[in-house]
Amino acid sequence: MSKASLSILLVEDHLAIARQVLDFLDGLRWQTDHAGTGALAVQLATRNAYDVVLLDLNLPDIDGLQVCRAIKAAAPSNVPVLMLTARDSYEDKARGFRDGADDYLTKPFDLREVALRCEALARRRQLHVRQEMRVGPFTLQTRAGRAMYRDAPLPLTQTGFKILLLLCREHPHAVSRSALLQALWGSQPPDSDALKSHIYALRKQLEQLGAAGVLVTIPQLGYRLAFDGAASDG
Repeated sequence: MSKASLSILLVEDHLAIARQVLDFLDGLRWQTDHAGTGALAVQLATRNAYDVVLLDLNLPDIDGLQVCRAIKAAAPSNVPVLMLTARDSYEDKARGFRDGADDYLTKPFDLREVALRCEALARRRQLHVRQEMRVGPFTLQTRAGRAMYRDAPLPLTQTGFKILLLLCREHPHAVSRSALLQALWGSQPPDSDALKSHIYALRKQLEQLGAAGVLVTIPQLGYRLAFDGAASDG
């Protein structure tokens, strides 16, 4: 894994620290994006393919642990998250790893060590990345954003694919409405009931392929995939 090949999302609201990290990574000729808020971080991480996310935990709008959970739920190819934070107790580190961190580095840190850890995480990801996911009758090509149901193409919008990907990752468990909203739109979901509309469209597409009853609504919770159950209206 060459240094020039890495694409990094830095999530840091402290501008001086962000500038220092970005300048260092730019010097390595890495591709970098910057988010100063948790909401923007989730949006960028779920729309773009990064090799590593560098995540500060003390953000002005959403706690970094919540941001990590949202990124892990919705980002393509399970992007590694390296937490860079002043929270240095054992309990803080344990909470970070439980909420999805792949690595944890406390401030102040040596930027050279950040680069080494990014390279290691990116190498590990390349060894384990799943370009194709099979769950029951579904096949999802995660990088290409394509889905099939029993080998029949399932044409989906980008949002529809993200919803199905989340449901497949969590199968057989349900995904809550709040988790879907956070993963799709961050902390600023649309005013209209857009999630319900996307679920309705996805359900109709499945029905057209003979998959009525696969996308199930769990009252007061959210949705799940059930390959032997009946669906209820979303």
